[in-house]
Order: sequence, then C-alpha cells, then structure tokens
Amino acid sequence: MTTSPIDEHVHELGMPAFDQRIADAVAKSVELGGEKQTALKAKDLKTDQEVRWCPGCGDYVILNAVQSFLPSLGIAREDMVIVSGIGCSSRFPYYMNTYGMHSIHGRAPAIATGLAASRPDLSVWVVTGDGDALSIGGNHLIHTLRRNVNLTILLFNNRIYGLTKGQYSPTSEIGKVTKSTPMGSLDHPFNPVSLALGADATFVGRAMDSDRKGLTDVLRQAAEHQGTSLVEIYQNCNIFNDGAFELLKDPLTGTQWSIPLVHGEKLVFGPDGASCVVADGFGGLRIAETNQVDESDIVVHDAHRTDPSYAFALSRLSSQDLRYTPMGVFRSIQKPTYDAMMNDQLEDARSGQPADLDALLRGSDTWTVGA
Repeated sequence: MTTSPIDEHVHELGMPAFDQRIADAVAKSVELGGEKQTALKAKDLKTDQEVRWCPGCGDYVILNAVQSFLPSLGIAREDMVIVSGIGCSSRFPYYMNTYGMHSIHGRAPAIATGLAASRPDLSVWVVTGDGDALSIGGNHLIHTLRRNVNLTILLFNNRIYGLTKGQYSPTSEIGKVTKSTPMGSLDHPFNPVSLALGADATFVGRAMDSDRKGLTDVLRQAAEHQGTSLVEIYQNCNIFNDGAFELLKDPLTGTQWSIPLVHGEKLVFGPDGASCVVADGFGGLRIAETNQVDESDIVVHDAHRTDPSYAFALSRLSSQDLRYTPMGVFRSIQKPTYDAMMNDQLEDARSGQPADLDALLRGSDTWTVGA
C-alpha cells in the first residue's frame, strides 16, 4: 500500500488520515520533507478534455461546484478517485484531474467498494445517474449502502434516460410520456432518498443543481462523513426533460414547496413561514399551517437520530409532483465502516497462527465412498 507525504506526516502525528486532511490547516500550504505542498485550487482539478454535455445541462453546475469545494478538504488530488458507471453523469471522471474509473453499467458502487476496502487512504467518490444507479445498478447500490463502505455517492437524478435519448427511468413520474412510454409510464417511481434510508444508509442528503450554496453545503457534509454518503442531486436535462424541477427552482413557488433541512432547527417553510411539519400521531409526519398549531408541536429537525424511521417519514412528505420536498441532510449518523472492520479482521487473521495450506486443502470433514 502506498501513501502520500501528507499521509506519512499525519501518521507521525498519530491522527486519522482522513480526519486530518479535512482540517483547515492541511488545506493551506505545508512543509513536508523539505518540499512545499501547495493547496489545490479549482483550476487544478480541471482537465484538458472538452466537456461534452449538452449546452445548459445541469451537470456543468455540479461539476463546477465539486471542483470549487474539493480543494477545501485538503486532500491531494492523487488521493482522490472518481468512479462512474454509464450515462451522461458518468463522464464525470474525464473532467476531474484526479484518478478516475469509467466503469460498466450499474457497477460503479461494486468497483468503488473494492477500491475503498483495499485502499482506505483514498477519498473515493461514485458519480452515477438515476438510470445507472436504480435500474441495472440497484442491487449494487443497496448493498453498498447497507455495508457502510467509506465512500461518497453522487446520484444525479433528472428523471429520464439522457444518454440514450429520452426513455423513461426508474424515477420518471407515473404517466410520463417518453419515447419508450408513448402512452405514459405505468411504473411507480423510486424515491432515491427513501430507498437509501430503507437500506439503512448512514448519510443521506438531497440538493438542487442550481443551488450552488445548498449543494456545496450538503456535499461538504457528505465528504466529511465516515461511511457511505449518498447525495441525490436534482439535475435538469434541458434536452429530454427540461423543467423537471421548475416547481422548486421558480422564485415564486420554490419557497412554498421546498422544506429546508437544518439540524437543530424547526421545520418551518413557505412565504413568511406559513407552513410547518408536525407529527401525525401515527409515527409519521404531516404538513400543517404554522398559525394553526402550537409552536411546541413543530418538529425540530434531528439528522442524528439512530432510528431511520424519522428520516424516512421526512422523505415521504414529497410526492412525484414535488410538493413539500425536503432539501438538505436527512440523516447523518456514525457506525463502524465496512472497510475499517475488514482491515481489522485481516490484521487479526495475520496475527494468528501461520497458515497451513495442506490442512486447509484436507479440510476438517472427510469420508470415503465405498465401491
């Protein structure tokens, strides 16, 4: 296993590598071994590749946001890896001046799991889309989430298949008319946040491509989280599904239907805080008019609840028409990571008695079959 100069320096200080990297001090220039390590800038993460998304695609905004905030984590770019599957979003590794893997359809989480488990010193990211992650890749996604591998998943959701020119996807609305559903889709769509919470993901967030501040805040929290982080990003496909999230983007309707999630703050939203979230008395949540309820009944957002049922109830407030859509971090809890436990187990195995290959091949249960 190879390590960067920053890793070696941090190890000497007796501090966890990832935690130290995200400290503000490491983001600045430091002297290591007589060589000056200069903090990254956004331009350092750009490549010489022509960005081949359609003009006006929401992916541009996400790319710029990621390139702008990653340097603040203080991680050397040779210690970052972007793994993607197949789709428009999966061209991401070509445009990031880091290590990258443009893998096969739906398998990015599986490949990233192997990488994160074998190289815990790396910052591993998965970039995927609603089709890539939730159709052919659905099984890989849920098992990555339940294992709690230390990686960050960005799921671009545009509710359409863009690369293959406009077929319906697992997140398309019921009744959606596309090239593959000319009479309207009959499928009930996935809610990616609900799916992730059902798999007991330890970090789940949602952001809008055009909300640079909100997107950056959620991405930063996801990057700093130890374990699997999933961030659903509402992303506009202006060619095949333009305006899919306009209800939340429009200045007049956005505040009415978007519920900002801020840990420790009351769930009040809408013009002049006219609406709020309260318990429904049956273990779920409902929307109420703020002036019609007691202030003590308004739910205070707690992203650190161990039981995922609260975060799941939040995710079910919104329907496919996007009314009452929570935006921000739904859940952020700490649990042992798969890669850390795996490496501890390997160390225990290595510290035991020397392996006996002959004994392994003989096995413990043998028998002879008579003539």
